[in-house]
Amino acid sequence: MPKLSDSMADAVILRWLKAPGESFRRGDALLEVETDKATVVYEAETDGTFEAILVPEGGTASVGQPIATLVGGEPPAVPAVVPVGRDVAAPAVSPATNGTPAAGSRPNATPVARRTALELGLSLHGVAGTGPGGRITGDDVRRAAGPGGAGPAQAATMERRGDVTVIEPTPTQATIARRMSQSATTIPVFTVSVDADVSQILAQRRSKQDEGRPGAPSLNDFVVRAAALVLRELPRFNASWVNGRVQVHSRVNVGIAVSTDDALLVPVVTDADRLSLDRIAAETRRLVAAARGRTLRPDDLQGATFTVSNLGMFGVRSFTAIVDPPQAAILAVGGARREPAEAGAGAVAFRDVMTLTLSCDHRVVYGADGARFLARLRELLEQPLALAL
Repeated sequence: MPKLSDSMADAVILRWLKAPGESFRRGDALLEVETDKATVVYEAETDGTFEAILVPEGGTASVGQPIATLVGGEPPAVPAVVPVGRDVAAPAVSPATNGTPAAGSRPNATPVARRTALELGLSLHGVAGTGPGGRITGDDVRRAAGPGGAGPAQAATMERRGDVTVIEPTPTQATIARRMSQSATTIPVFTVSVDADVSQILAQRRSKQDEGRPGAPSLNDFVVRAAALVLRELPRFNASWVNGRVQVHSRVNVGIAVSTDDALLVPVVTDADRLSLDRIAAETRRLVAAARGRTLRPDDLQGATFTVSNLGMFGVRSFTAIVDPPQAAILAVGGARREPAEAGAGAVAFRDVMTLTLSCDHRVVYGADGARFLARLRELLEQPLALAL
């Protein structure tokens, strides 16, 4: 299983596009997989011929785990070869075990089953598995837990809450949960906020729209462009905390958080500091469409050094985003709003104001650094002509 995103630990094989005995050439589509970020098509890196499939459609494989063998290749050390479309035969089970793990052994269970057992407070020892090879599935755990999927200690409380519908997280959702928990428990975070006057940006956008020019850069495109320039000026924010050291990156790659029906994906605008505003706008439109259509390429999801998350389109005034490790910071962008401001000589004028909140890893940068970052970002956003160059 190839590593198809920075944070990928495992993936679900949705569909094999080649069958055993078929040959393929470099660049041919081999399989569709659902990673922690998106559904992607993996293409062959060399020419070859399939001998057998080791992980069937619907199966999960960790990064580096053998998923197929090739004719003439070295067979990996796996218990069995399973061609696509065939069921895995369960091994014979002695009457003494009845399909359950021996005391003190690690139960043979799927990740979903382990997570479900943890949530329900149920031990996997003694649970009979109905999956391939006697593996314990999530349904097995819920059946063992009893009506409503609750253990005996929870039954009374659960009954008062009514019927329960259990929703299994997708691999993407499970990875998001794991990474956000990691961020919350391991990163010492501080936040700083400023309000930026974006009246000139909105005036420019209205002018282009009135002229009928398609594809005018969005307010978020201006933010991505400005953030990329600040990252180039203040490289400490374009960094990662890895193994007790700060790694400063030479390329500025800005991730843009995109909400889909069931997940949050972060495709990447690569070398954003080298792109014009119009090129950033075109690239973000492509990435957003691909993210929502689940057609992102593996390269679209890799290499982010900083992230921008915008909830302004939902009417959110401000919020605090969670740092995505190992990145050092993330920028949360609120919606533009009209506010009165002093216009000189005691006059008052209404301006378009937007709140920007920067969440930072305190191991990499400090409060004054965050203040400088936002001050420079605000300066660029309030002088948008420079961003359009």
